[in-house]
Amino acid sequence: MSKSATLRSPEVLNRVIFARLMPLLIAAYILAFLDRSNIGMAKERLEIDLGISATAYGIGAGLFFLTYAVCEIPSNMIMHKVGARWWIMRIMITWGLISAAMMFVQGEWSFYILRMLLGVAEAGLFPGVMYYLTKWFTVKDRAKANGAFLLGVSIANIVGAPIGGVLLTMDGFLGLHGWQWMFLIEGVPACFLALLVWKFLPDSPKQAKFLSAEEAEWLESTIDAEEQAGASGASNHRLADIVRDPQILLVVGVYFGHQLAVYALNFFLPSIIGGWGELSSIQIGLLTAIPWVFSAVGALLLPRFAKTASTSKKIALGSMIGIIVGFIIGALGGPVLGLIGFCLAAFNFFALQPILFTYPATRLSGVGLAAGLALVNTVGLLGGFLGPYIMGFMEDVTGSGVSGLWLIVGVCIIGAFLIPFLKQGHESNAEEAQNSGSTQPPTNSEK
Repeated sequence: MSKSATLRSPEVLNRVIFARLMPLLIAAYILAFLDRSNIGMAKERLEIDLGISATAYGIGAGLFFLTYAVCEIPSNMIMHKVGARWWIMRIMITWGLISAAMMFVQGEWSFYILRMLLGVAEAGLFPGVMYYLTKWFTVKDRAKANGAFLLGVSIANIVGAPIGGVLLTMDGFLGLHGWQWMFLIEGVPACFLALLVWKFLPDSPKQAKFLSAEEAEWLESTIDAEEQAGASGASNHRLADIVRDPQILLVVGVYFGHQLAVYALNFFLPSIIGGWGELSSIQIGLLTAIPWVFSAVGALLLPRFAKTASTSKKIALGSMIGIIVGFIIGALGGPVLGLIGFCLAAFNFFALQPILFTYPATRLSGVGLAAGLALVNTVGLLGGFLGPYIMGFMEDVTGSGVSGLWLIVGVCIIGAFLIPFLKQGHESNAEEAQNSGSTQPPTNSEK
């Protein structure tokens, strides 16, 4: 559409932006999550071929999140200055090369080092995209956009486990182990997709060829007014305000429990399923994919209803309860009932997460918003480090692959008690403006 075209309705604009941006972003996150989590399929072979214990595996799986977390805030602040297109491309190329280099792992220490380097390389992708989406979608449509992006996690696990299972059968081809082929073949595509990001991802609405000048101006002014009103209501004007805002800290607490659950299941579900009987790597891969199909359904169905503050809170609380119940069933049940429990937990994973990331976006603005989103993800991702470690440690101590689930259930219960206290910036007025269906840029009085 030419830059001189007339202004389309907000609903039409939202659909156009969604269609132009989300497929590329989802594809990027599919590869990102595939490359950070494919070691779940390689766990048993790493133990056999390299002698890496369950505890060492859990440490290596979690070390990714340690370096990822340390680098997230500076990464997001760099993206704020240089733009999403260049920075996301850089992230994708470096993580693709390092992920492929996992094929050279020789033991525990090389495993640890490459996982830490992968964390450095990929740092900033998720919070960077969360920040990027705040520049394209208004508050009432943001949870839906966030949820669509998180489809990448579900799709990566749906296709990644079966593909990983097939690649593991290449064991011995050209003198390489199957897990070496898996890391190589799944790492390289990120470098090629990075070039498409550079070519087709606009940094801002004003650079988008599919929007008119009037549409880009309206969208940016509308979103800027929402940000400023929210930050003003929450009194968050500086970076230091972020760590003093009780609401941001509440989001961090809830997100920590959520990440414990997600990554515990992500990294240990294949080995849990493998313990249910004599199964081939392909069968384990197919069964591992089933809960992630349900996670995709949840991401598509639930976040779209989170248009108001009260509805968002109800969906978030119900989702956390669903995760808790699902993990309890998974820990107590056998192969059939346990898989049903994990499906229930996974269904709620990405109903909760996209809603959580709408809260900082209603309380922060500018560079503070970029840093705040990164902070939430940084602290929350400590759960990504501890989840695999807890699961591996408890497996070594008890001999049971599901014993660590009980500690994770306890943390998630605490998170469920925190959710009712969450509030969006200047919540009551923001909800009133959303319910009014106004298509004009909001003013401070409206917020």
